[in-house]
Amino acid sequence: MGLGLHPKVVEKTMMPFVALAQLAEELAATSSRLQKRAAIADAIAQVHRESVDEEDAGRFALYLAGTPFAEADPRKLNAGGALLSKALLEVSGATGVELTAAYKRHGDLGAAGFDLLVGKAQAAGGLSLVEVADAFAAMASARTTAVRAGLVEGLLRRASALEAKYLLKLMIGDMRIGVKQSLVEEAIAAAASVPVAEVRHAVMLEADLSLAVRRAFAGTLREARMRLFHPLGFMLASPVASPEEAVERFASVPEDEVEAVQIAAFLEDKYDGMRAQVHCGDPEQPGRVTIYSRNREEVTESYPELEEAFAKVTEVGEGLLGGSGLILDGEILGWDIRESRALPFAVLGQRIGRKRVSNAWREQVPVVFMAFDLLYAEGALLLGRPLEERRNRLEGVVERLVEVARSPLAVDERAKLPQGLMFAEPEGELVERLLLAPSRLVESVEDIERAYAEARARANEGVMLKAADSVYQPGRRGLAWLKMKRELATLDVVVTGAEFGHGKRAGILSDYTFAVRGPEYEKTGELLNVGKAYSGLTDAEIAEMSAWMMEHTLEDRGFFRTVEPLRVLEVAFNNIMRSDRHASGFALRFPRIVRIRDDKPVEEIDTVERVEEVYESQVDKPQSHADTAVEASE
Repeated sequence: MGLGLHPKVVEKTMMPFVALAQLAEELAATSSRLQKRAAIADAIAQVHRESVDEEDAGRFALYLAGTPFAEADPRKLNAGGALLSKALLEVSGATGVELTAAYKRHGDLGAAGFDLLVGKAQAAGGLSLVEVADAFAAMASARTTAVRAGLVEGLLRRASALEAKYLLKLMIGDMRIGVKQSLVEEAIAAAASVPVAEVRHAVMLEADLSLAVRRAFAGTLREARMRLFHPLGFMLASPVASPEEAVERFASVPEDEVEAVQIAAFLEDKYDGMRAQVHCGDPEQPGRVTIYSRNREEVTESYPELEEAFAKVTEVGEGLLGGSGLILDGEILGWDIRESRALPFAVLGQRIGRKRVSNAWREQVPVVFMAFDLLYAEGALLLGRPLEERRNRLEGVVERLVEVARSPLAVDERAKLPQGLMFAEPEGELVERLLLAPSRLVESVEDIERAYAEARARANEGVMLKAADSVYQPGRRGLAWLKMKRELATLDVVVTGAEFGHGKRAGILSDYTFAVRGPEYEKTGELLNVGKAYSGLTDAEIAEMSAWMMEHTLEDRGFFRTVEPLRVLEVAFNNIMRSDRHASGFALRFPRIVRIRDDKPVEEIDTVERVEEVYESQVDKPQSHADTAVEASE
């Protein structure tokens, strides 16, 4: 494997995009992780030696990881499947029928584009990495869809069929070559002969894979400094069904000895809200607040009252917080101010994704931030500190800020600051927006049992158990954090297709086919359908979903459309059957949608192994051969 450039070439040149496309094609056909890493390392080193542009090696690594921009870069291409499909049709001269057939063969727009352009596009690519980067920058700043479409067409017209394949994949954000960012980080370390831990630490601090490449070759990885306003990965919890299972996992003891074992774990209520991370208090950017959801999307504009409250942190930061910013981990909750308790997620869900929040919404669904972890304070990341220490420091921070982090229930919508934020002229008293999640140490099965009952009595989902000595592991789901809900099983799934409804839903895409991750997901993006549901959402949610799916259609079969697999749902069901109806081999019986989970990325939906686990746990397993009635929700 390699770039196809002569190893003795010393004259620097503009690095062609085709070199990346050729390597990506080879990586997709290689199953060995070690071989992939070696090939990527060789390629990055070669680009570093031979490119006239010192940023090309960084771009090369970034694009192989499947991202047009660094994570710390807020720009987006704003090019969905519909726009890319239209551009491909325009450049290839193919018909919609031909595109549908090509997509059906591969289930991938990039591979479909290759089929349509072979023999029509240039035999050899003429694009450089710099030109691709310039086009991406122009797309991100384009004010109209027409301009973005023109830029995409310009790239595709100059590309070879192979380049077009990987340009489309890159613009979609899914290379499907079996390469994760972690593997690219390892390859960067090998290419520059530096410790991989230093590469990963720099990437975590600065959220810029391309910058980490430059630092690795320059020997400045240790000079990387934490920058706020890019999301850190969220630590996740593993599910358990009972207190006994929790103790068994924490203590690693046989089941028959669980009752006699003591553990040291913090217990918190499991709130039915939206996991979020708040960045605030940076003295170099006074008043700036950024809120990120679990899928690392910025959601600040949906919660202006939180932005208003946390913007005041800078005012006290110098004197009380060591003059640095903060990163808080917690949950955004709809909040009953009078009763001082969380509102159901269905109420909060009405605000998720809103671009403009009026006084009516602020008053109808007030929100608070329930903090349960402290990730950054006093100029230092705290991820490697034990939870007990982080918790103590969090308590001190909240004590200092609770009187500051307040904002009005409503505002004078005519009074705006230069940034357009409605901070001034409160109407009524100020509301505390920062709350500290109650937490206490538990030591036994009886403690957990009692705490669970109390949490359910408060109308919360269940409890969280966190080992007192646990470090914070971004993006990891281990056994240091556990969650116990004890409810009818639900699955997180992604919508892969939609049908038009009937009666009052005629002309609206309202019946959703959904899937879980297959065994080959990491390498190929494999998704396996497990069911179809059409109940559980409000009319407003269905209308929004329908409009979105129209814009993100991949294949139009008339009554049914395959759509970009990006919208995540939580679905409940009566039981699971083995079935030959779906490629997964399973079908959910009487599925119904619990809620839309736009806060959860597709990479975190459930797997077919989890479906089988739930199936096997059923005392009375349904018989095989599911049919349409199995998936009916009524």
